[in-house]
Amino acid sequence: MRQRSSQPTGPVADFLAAQESKGLLRFITCGSVDDGKSTLIGRLLYESKQIFDDQLATLSQDSERVGTQGGNLDFALLTDGLQAEREQGITIDVAYRFFSTDRRTFIVADTPGHEQYTRNMVTGASTADLAIVLIDARKGVLTQTRRHSFLVHLLGITNVIVAVNKIDLVDYDSTIFQDIETSYREFSQEFGFTNLSFVPVSALNGDNITTASAAMPWYHGPTLLSILEETEAHALSHDKPFRMYVQSVSRPNQDFRGYLGFVASGSLSVGDSIQVQPSGKISRVASLPSFDGDRQHVVAGESIQIVLDDEIDISRGDLLCTPDSVPDVGNQFEAFMVWTDENQMMPHRSYLLKIGTKTVGVMIDKPKYKINVNTLEHLAASTLELNDIAICNLATDRPVAYDPYVNNRYSGSFVIIDRITSKTVGAGMIRHSLRRDSNISWQHTSIERHHREELNHQRSATIWFTGLSGSGKSTVANALEIKLHAMGLRTYLLDGDNLRHGLTRDLGFTTADRIENLRRASHVAQILNNAGVIVLACFISPFESERTSAKEVIGEENFIEVFVDAPIAVTEKRDPKGLYKKARAGELPNFTGIDSDYERPTSPSIHIRTDELEIDASVDVILQHLRNLLLLP
Repeated sequence: MRQRSSQPTGPVADFLAAQESKGLLRFITCGSVDDGKSTLIGRLLYESKQIFDDQLATLSQDSERVGTQGGNLDFALLTDGLQAEREQGITIDVAYRFFSTDRRTFIVADTPGHEQYTRNMVTGASTADLAIVLIDARKGVLTQTRRHSFLVHLLGITNVIVAVNKIDLVDYDSTIFQDIETSYREFSQEFGFTNLSFVPVSALNGDNITTASAAMPWYHGPTLLSILEETEAHALSHDKPFRMYVQSVSRPNQDFRGYLGFVASGSLSVGDSIQVQPSGKISRVASLPSFDGDRQHVVAGESIQIVLDDEIDISRGDLLCTPDSVPDVGNQFEAFMVWTDENQMMPHRSYLLKIGTKTVGVMIDKPKYKINVNTLEHLAASTLELNDIAICNLATDRPVAYDPYVNNRYSGSFVIIDRITSKTVGAGMIRHSLRRDSNISWQHTSIERHHREELNHQRSATIWFTGLSGSGKSTVANALEIKLHAMGLRTYLLDGDNLRHGLTRDLGFTTADRIENLRRASHVAQILNNAGVIVLACFISPFESERTSAKEVIGEENFIEVFVDAPIAVTEKRDPKGLYKKARAGELPNFTGIDSDYERPTSPSIHIRTDELEIDASVDVILQHLRNLLLLP
């Protein structure tokens, strides 16, 4: 029996070769709500013969059932796949579609127009080579149009097509089209779009989409599809420096160690030198194994595995580069920020930052300024609200490797994640490093923490008391310190009220100020721990995220969380400072337990109920826990 050839020949081979040789263009559609983005993409799919017969039949049925075109084909349904999208007639999620013409293949992202889903638009634009900005001819340039155009600029997209849609609903009026073009050019001139085209279209009727419209003899420009076919796409950064974040480490046996990841830019060959950031260690590429055998060369856009000559310390999140072109490494940088969460950004709260495959802790400073998307004016701001765009300084809890976004999208962009909910709450594009970071280093001293602990005959730690006002935190902590002092131990009671007489006297009681108050207190506790002192820290600390941040600053091994618990009815009855009475009278806004939440600790080290235990009994419970941990006598 003859073995059948596994490779196609003849017309099939010619067809496959032609498809492989086509260029790829990634583009997005963006604009305001109901400007016709989904309809435009549906029309492009239909005109390029990318819809199968069964899909067309389904589209016809869906158009009659939930369509908005009076029984005619509703092309928007080809991309609005979510139930909520079809019911509301809007795009919510990012829908990616593939289609092809004789000249080029395309991947298009249909991004939401509603302000609430701007974060999804940022996602869709992050890998695009071109943006189609749709404008409803009846409405002109709107705020959301300006916001999306500004984001397109920030994300480094320089090829833009402004499609003035629904031109049929204004009787194909050339004056309206020209007025919109003039308005948009004036607004966008600072964006530096290198290729900016304007096309009057009717996505529903197909005017100027793939063929010139007889209804607009005054328009002599190319069709929308012609521009898409002729626009030069960004190369896959083959000519840029090599960058690959390590996604995982392969260890099938003791004799093999491979590093897997996606080549974001540049190229790499067997024998090339390679450097690991942020450690700076250098090795050489021994091999590039794949399923089809070892390779000699890889380029941007490929997922690869690298084996090095040396077994050096490399883990997920490290950035691989070549020694002749290294990225910036540091823990402070300035970035454009787009806030995408309904909850406002809290300066100095601890969030997570993910860049490439690396996730680190991060704090965001108070914004330098927000940007008015209509006027590009710089506005003062103390925080960021949903869809705000601003310039901010960020500080990570350890060094990361990165490039400015203008040099490399992949290693210059990041997302911000809420520690508690794991939601993505922001996105950013790095502008530059903060040089002060590279000028500041930790000054090592000859006498270290363990020397001080030995001298004090104790192990230092922070006992963090949290609970409602009136729960008994300060009372229990004070009684505990008396007993520890009697044992000959060196302690310091760090009370929130006492700090507000000095170190934090400039802070109020807003959520942002409370976060900053706890940040400062955490660092004071850390310093005292390094001095070999046992710290008793008494703070309401109502938010789980801030207690987690304190634990990270102080060190998990040095952080003992004591939840001093009592029902609010009990704490309010005690009311030693008269605060509850003032809060009930409206004289103390944002008072924890009344009009501001207290998030109960989920897994404290020690949980005591002061409505059930006397002070001495509460102290005994804490001491019992501390004896082994702190080597108490």
